[in-house]
Amino acid sequence: MNQQPISLLLCALGGEGGGVLTEWLVETARHAGYPVQATSIPGVAQRTGATTYYLEVFPVPVAQLGSQRPVLGLYPMPGRLDALVSSELLETVRQISLGHASSDRTLVLSSTARALTTLEKMQMGDGRRDAQGLLNLITAHSRAHHVLDMAELTRQAGTIVSAVMLGCIAASGLLPMGRAEYEAILKDSGGSAQASLRGFALGFDAVHAQRTQAQFIEQVLTPKAVAPAAEVPALPATVAALFPGVLHEIIALGHARLVEYQNAAYAQRYVERLQQVLAAERTSDPQGTRGWAVTREMARWLALWMAFDDIIRVADLKSRASRWARVLGEVKAGEADLLKLYDHFKPGAPEFAALLPTGLAQRVLAWDRKRVLAGKTPWALPLKIGTHSVFGMLALRGLAMLRALRPLGSRYATEQALIDQWLAAVVSNTQRHWASGHEVALCGRLIKGYGSTNERGKDNLLHVVQHLAVAGHFEHDDARVAAIAATRQAALTDDAGKALDRTLQQHGAPARPVKEQPIRWMRRRQA
Repeated sequence: MNQQPISLLLCALGGEGGGVLTEWLVETARHAGYPVQATSIPGVAQRTGATTYYLEVFPVPVAQLGSQRPVLGLYPMPGRLDALVSSELLETVRQISLGHASSDRTLVLSSTARALTTLEKMQMGDGRRDAQGLLNLITAHSRAHHVLDMAELTRQAGTIVSAVMLGCIAASGLLPMGRAEYEAILKDSGGSAQASLRGFALGFDAVHAQRTQAQFIEQVLTPKAVAPAAEVPALPATVAALFPGVLHEIIALGHARLVEYQNAAYAQRYVERLQQVLAAERTSDPQGTRGWAVTREMARWLALWMAFDDIIRVADLKSRASRWARVLGEVKAGEADLLKLYDHFKPGAPEFAALLPTGLAQRVLAWDRKRVLAGKTPWALPLKIGTHSVFGMLALRGLAMLRALRPLGSRYATEQALIDQWLAAVVSNTQRHWASGHEVALCGRLIKGYGSTNERGKDNLLHVVQHLAVAGHFEHDDARVAAIAATRQAALTDDAGKALDRTLQQHGAPARPVKEQPIRWMRRRQA
């Protein structure tokens, strides 16, 4: 007879029903006749510590204990945990880092879902934690583990993630209760019982399927998304013939994006630009021993830059049927429910000027600049559009149809000129020294976001192009490569730009010029 209680640590973020999950487990154990005890350990916030719940179940029924009763613990002991259950991948690893899990005892049940931390969101570049590294830590610090996309199963069931987590626990075989005993408790959970049962079944089946494949469980699990991956659009044969086969997939994605964004002629301009890069790369690497990496990077970042966000693009995305369907799914609206959807916009003078020819655009921007210098706030037009209404949808679709006029606007002309300047630097550097061209191509990552963030990224990239990519003060090309790489990393890690300016000066380039900002004098209020 096993005289040791089974210990579980449940981790859930705010609003995910961690307390409900604990109550379900306690009620199931009691219903099955097993001694059980649970305590909660509240966290300060989602990222300074999720609320955790500690549960111990004695695997011998009360009826067999006679007058004896087990003494159950109130807090998990490091290295003595039988199961760690978490709804978020980084939270799972955080609990492992506290020493709760051990490679010889602990079963880990975790979701692949992520709730990005504030630090991850603040990065100019891709600040997300490496998911594979987190999975490796789970593998190294668990006796066995089941990692699956609980968030997707939750969406499929239309419930909360705690129901899916309960199904995963039941299927793991860790606790002595049977599936019917769990389901009996869920059936008495009120109006959401059917949704909870659906989530429980999905979680149970997912873990059960993994357990039945013994040879797969013994390997490092690589979680797969439940939803099928989107199909790569077909690349026209005439375009495919121009590029090596290893580039077809990435170019097909960029080509399809620009056809959707503007038209086939605009996508052809993308292809012609890539042909220039490929010709330059064939000069410095004729055999393609580096996998045509320069052309690959340009295919990615060039497509993203050419499909720049403007009010036409925003109107198009906001008025798509797929967006309405997604919103219906997110709010779980039924056929008899009435849903009203309002979108708030606040376009300013730059957004309107972007659609006008260059001459008119300059006059609009000069007018707005004059307002700012006079102490007024920049002009903007707040809008609240009911996307659910006929008028609101017609307004958005009408604005989206203006994409045919986009090439006549000042923003379009400005963006194409900047793209050509970057493209010329990539081509010239690649022809002379492959690594230099590759680094300049990677600088396309600096272009991201919209508004001031987008403008700052373009300014940073062009400063690198003008003062490092084409500068003649480097002793050799390897020094140029190191300078561009260091500058790019500094720009991505420091939003304020201080690290970028220091790095530029360290490599013989001037710091970015300080932009003019109006000084506003505020009248002191009388008491």
